[in-house]
Amino acid sequence: MSTNINLTKVKIFHTDRSNEFKNKIIDEALEAFTIKRSLSKKGCPYDNAVAEAGYKIIKKEFAFNKIFKNIEELKKDLRGYVLWYNNKRIHGVLNCMTPVEYRLARMTE
Repeated sequence: MSTNINLTKVKIFHTDRSNEFKNKIIDEALEAFTIKRSLSKKGCPYDNAVAEAGYKIIKKEFAFNKIFKNIEELKKDLRGYVLWYNNKRIHGVLNCMTPVEYRLARMTE
């Protein structure tokens, strides 16, 4: 399986402030490829909570037990998943609406 990822296309690397991300090798790689580090505010774990919740859903609903032939297949399938998630999947916390329906309803309030 090919995992050729062009790091020059990566613009932001999101991490929390935990010890595994206080790593000289990661810092050097981010600097070498001019990748900006996205961190939650110090002492405010809620910034990171949104990203972590999103990653958890993607791992659980999209990627669990899947093997992609190549990065192109992954991108195509992920794009389809995101379209489905935003336009078809209802969310209990959004009054059983899709994210798009909820956003449109909020705009008309």
